[in-house]
Amino acid sequence: MSKYLIVGLGNVGSEYEGTRHNAGFMVVDALAKEAEVKWSLERHAYRTEIRHKGRILVLIKPTTYMNLSGKAVKYWLQAEKIELENLMVVVDDLALDPGIIRIKKQGAAGGHNGLADIEALLGTQNYNRLRVGVGSNFSRGRQVDYVLGQFTADEQAAMEEAVKQAGAAVKCFVTQGIDRTMNLYNKKGNAHTESVKEK
Repeated sequence: MSKYLIVGLGNVGSEYEGTRHNAGFMVVDALAKEAEVKWSLERHAYRTEIRHKGRILVLIKPTTYMNLSGKAVKYWLQAEKIELENLMVVVDDLALDPGIIRIKKQGAAGGHNGLADIEALLGTQNYNRLRVGVGSNFSRGRQVDYVLGQFTADEQAAMEEAVKQAGAAVKCFVTQGIDRTMNLYNKKGNAHTESVKEK
């Protein structure tokens, strides 16, 4: 049975719940809730697993805090004997508006500390990531406050839809592959923002 590692990035602790930087946690939490499975605290991460159409999805939420996310990703890839191509990292993205998701097969960290650490420990940029837009409505020098802040009421509604779409995209990824998933789920929203960000 094919096995996949789905990593939601975020920071552990009640003070971080529902913050923009925890968009990755929100997606894997929703998948676990839908499947009615419980999380268990294990090495470097909260872990659970779900089944979907004959596939095993190992879900993790690193407990290392965002800046050391790579430690958990590398450990669980090895522990579960999962190939790199079956890894999907779900992460917040300032370059996309709230409610927009983008799937990519590779790319630079783009200033995201969690992705930078994963890249450093895996030794490659070639891993799948699902980016969940959180917007960039902050003034100069206020980025940290923004990403560690709560969503506004309007953003919350958009995020609920994004989390739903992201969960569907994860299921598509494990059953139909990354290319098909990109074709289906990258059509919505502002593609211009995407192209500018990646240059």
